[in-house]
Amino acid sequence: MSVRRTLFTVLAVGLVAALSVGLYLFQPWRLFTTVTVNEAPITAIGGAPPPVIAQGTFVSHEHGTSGTAQLQRTSEGTIVLRILDLRTSDGPALHVWLSDQPVIADDWHNFDDGDHVDLGSLKGNEGNQNYELPAGTDLSTVKSVSIWCERFSVSFGAATLTPA
Repeated sequence: MSVRRTLFTVLAVGLVAALSVGLYLFQPWRLFTTVTVNEAPITAIGGAPPPVIAQGTFVSHEHGTSGTAQLQRTSEGTIVLRILDLRTSDGPALHVWLSDQPVIADDWHNFDDGDHVDLGSLKGNEGNQNYELPAGTDLSTVKSVSIWCERFSVSFGAATLTPA
C-alpha cells in the first residue's frame, strides 16, 4: 500500500468519524422538526381552573421563544408549571428548569450559575404542557423558568415568574 493511499484512508476515516460526532452532537435536522403537545389544562374541584400562583411571558434567548408560564396549585395541593402557547425551536436535550436566577433579556449565561429544579425533558417545542413540581420545592427561591439545552448549556428562552 502506498503512503498516499494510506494517508487518504486515514483522512477519510477521520472525516467520517468527525462528521458522525458532529451530527450526533448538533442534530441539525431538528431545526426543521416540530413536536406539538397539547395537554389538557389542570382543573380544580368543580372543573374550575386552579389558582395561578405566579406567571410570566417567555423572552427569546439563543432561539426565538414565545409563550406563557404559570405556576398553578391543584385542589390536591400540588404545584404544576403550565406552559401555554409555547413556540420555540426543537433541539437536543431540551429541559424545563425552574431557576433562582433573574431573566436578562439579551443574556442567558446566568441560568447555570445558581440553583435550579429540573422538571424533566421538554415534551414538545410547541403547544401546551404541564410539569408537576417535586414535593418540597421552595417557591420562595424560584424567580424564572427556562427552556434549557443541556447539551450546549444555553437557554432557548425564559420567563420571569411574577407572583399573581
